[in-house]
Amino acid sequence: MSAFSHAPVLLEAFLRHAEPQSGARWIDATFGRGGHTAALLERGCSVLAFDRDAEAIAAAAALEAVWPNRMCAMRSDFSEMTARCGEAGWEAADGILFDLGVSSPQFDDPARGFSFRYEAPLDMRMDQRQETTAASIVNGMEEGPLADLFYHLGGERQSRRIAKAIVRRRESRPIETTTDLAEVVAAASPRRRGEKIHPATQIFQALRMAVNREVEALEEALPAATALLRPGGVLAVISFHSGEDRIVKHYLRDRSRRTLETPSFAPEAVNPDFCFDRVERVLPDDAETAANPRARSARLRLAWKTGTQENL
Repeated sequence: MSAFSHAPVLLEAFLRHAEPQSGARWIDATFGRGGHTAALLERGCSVLAFDRDAEAIAAAAALEAVWPNRMCAMRSDFSEMTARCGEAGWEAADGILFDLGVSSPQFDDPARGFSFRYEAPLDMRMDQRQETTAASIVNGMEEGPLADLFYHLGGERQSRRIAKAIVRRRESRPIETTTDLAEVVAAASPRRRGEKIHPATQIFQALRMAVNREVEALEEALPAATALLRPGGVLAVISFHSGEDRIVKHYLRDRSRRTLETPSFAPEAVNPDFCFDRVERVLPDDAETAANPRARSARLRLAWKTGTQENL
């Protein structure tokens, strides 16, 4: 699927609510295969796009060729947004978009190791320049921290049993492939009657998020994105993981309150972090979830920065 034809989840909802205008400057923090960027360019926006995946940046060349004066792609993690924007000469933006998680092309490429549907090296790196892989975590982390990782990032209730099984198995030989890990997990926590999700699903999710520091990167990027937005600019975040969505929800909530909660007898206190006039949440409709099952867990949150310099 080309960069021009790729339609990511909640694309139309994003365009309808964010209302990108011709001449506006937008940052696409997660280029993927360019679905959002192409839509913004077609509406007359200029786009500075980031992605840490070399294949994504290679795909961006097609859009740069069509819109050379309005499109620039940089290979970088979005947690480094401030520095990269400085290098590109972007002091501010009218809108910033995050589409979190693994992209469909990454997930569907057997060699990347994101899915246990394929026999592949246990990799899961979005940026293949980095050293940490899923295999290095699975084979090198101690049992306690490994169980905590599975529980906190994957929501896996059998995390300790699975971590124990992994440690026991690697005593005889390392776990090196996706299917090898999936078999160890399935043996330690077999699927219950009526369950449709494979027992390794949450384990793979947790490993992917740990390998790529997804939570840490998001927590670093949100304040940076807020600072880069012009007054009246919009911050939009699409998430698929409940933990990431919770981070975004709380971040926006804490910055959209004009006053702080105080005891009833205390004077009202101004919230020093207030910077968003309006916050919205958008869910996929029935038509989108029917056409794309991956959309079922998607959440789009948008926030508009205050329209004056006050409290910025």
